[in-house]
Amino acid sequence: MTNYRALIIGILLLMHPFKDGISQSDIPRLSQIDIQHYTFAIELSDSTDIITGNAVVTILFLKDTDEFMLDLYRKDSDGYGMEVLEVSAADYTLKYDHFRDILTIQAGQTIVAGKTVSFNIRYKGIPKDGLVIDINKYGDRTFFGDNWPNRAHHWLPCIDHPSDKAGVEFIVTAPDHYQVVSNGIQIEELNLSDEMKVTHWKETVPIPMKVAVIGVARFGVQYAGDVYGIPVSSWIYHQDRLEGYHDYSQALEILQFFIDQIGPYPYQKLANVQSKTRYGGMENASSIFYFENSVTGKAEQEKLIAHEIAHQWFGNAASEQNWHHIWLSEGFATYGADLYLEHKYNRARMVEELETERLQVIRYASNTPRPVVDTNVYNWNKLLNPNSYQKGAWILHMLRREVGEHAFWKGLQQYYSKYAGGNAVSGDFQKIMEMVSGKKLHWFFQQWLYRAGHPDLKVNWKHRTKKLIIDIQQTQNVPFQFPLDILAVDKSGQEKRWTIDVSASHTSYQLKCKNFIPEQVIIDPDVWLLYRAEVKQMK
Repeated sequence: MTNYRALIIGILLLMHPFKDGISQSDIPRLSQIDIQHYTFAIELSDSTDIITGNAVVTILFLKDTDEFMLDLYRKDSDGYGMEVLEVSAADYTLKYDHFRDILTIQAGQTIVAGKTVSFNIRYKGIPKDGLVIDINKYGDRTFFGDNWPNRAHHWLPCIDHPSDKAGVEFIVTAPDHYQVVSNGIQIEELNLSDEMKVTHWKETVPIPMKVAVIGVARFGVQYAGDVYGIPVSSWIYHQDRLEGYHDYSQALEILQFFIDQIGPYPYQKLANVQSKTRYGGMENASSIFYFENSVTGKAEQEKLIAHEIAHQWFGNAASEQNWHHIWLSEGFATYGADLYLEHKYNRARMVEELETERLQVIRYASNTPRPVVDTNVYNWNKLLNPNSYQKGAWILHMLRREVGEHAFWKGLQQYYSKYAGGNAVSGDFQKIMEMVSGKKLHWFFQQWLYRAGHPDLKVNWKHRTKKLIIDIQQTQNVPFQFPLDILAVDKSGQEKRWTIDVSASHTSYQLKCKNFIPEQVIIDPDVWLLYRAEVKQMK
């Protein structure tokens, strides 16, 4: 998801107080069952918001059990939610209990560990959330899945947790004036005799439910091109199609950058979709949804597109084990976009973004002094903040300096290679970076991920014969450890540079300064450090 969410999270929380965003970071049933594949047959209509569904859920049982649980929001007193009509397996009807968000299915016998069984669940209802049924900015009816963080269970029976991944198929029956896009590749499109159409999409690569979606609208669809054999397409409201084809064509160059720098693209296609997502962008696997007004014909959303494409590697393929480690998704995508801008333009363009991101982190920390990995948060929407996005990006930027350019890129590549198709926590990434760099990095990850805040510096300097005296005080409660670059400039514009290691709360440094009288002292001139500082000349 794009960092637009971090900027407007306060507004979003007021508008969308999702109670279901409050949940466990890990759920015990994940040690009992492992979903192998979902097939969702969904029927949509223009005459009602009621959807009818038939889900085939294929489960590998990890322990002997005679019952198990899936997530599915039950029809509530307001008439929203899903009503289960029947549960069966191998033509046998099964008993079940549906209470609030949990569907408990009784298998009718003990299923032994290691066995794989498919279950059919027939249901219907009006989605309270997750599948957004609405009109778009042109007044046309649309249907868009918008599942993050765990809103898929409002319309799909599933395990709605990022650590459970499975292949997904959507077989959508809808009026034939709609085009349907989803994850994976299109298997079939069939026009029925009653002005309805069936569209079948299939994703064989295991994905978390947060990024398993459909988009149904009156689209204009354009093949934009191939990148290393990966077809790229644009799905635009038909009124905006020419502008949108132009705007979303930026995806071709961006996709090539991440393939070249990180590794093979994890999916079989990339669709870029104008949509009703509530976020700036939503990184659905192989089918990215962008906000409606991202289309202008002026190609203004290059960073947004880069952010969402970066997610295909980080967040979708290599996913966080639980939401507390969301920076492994959002921080990586934010810095991924910065890296792309550096590649395409120059370092100055990346620095421009980093300086803006640094200000966002500092402002957020002044009001909400919380660590990046914040295990006291259980409303996942509250994790959509500058800690997860901008500070996460800054941590990667500082790590890049700490380990060096070669080790940094090698570490990203190896992290993706190891965890693609799986899940990781921050410690897993730390181990990879230690391995490729040969450095012990516990201190680095501990202070930047698990401690709130950043260095707050008071820097005083003065020149004495052949010396530049620098006095540095860290005013926050616990000192950070970091290298600090210092640039001095004399009257003629000549420069001298030093790098000092800072770790104490208060330290003075005497730097050799022969035949050089500084007129100005600048700290962190090359923008490598997340900090706030006051710099003054002493008399």
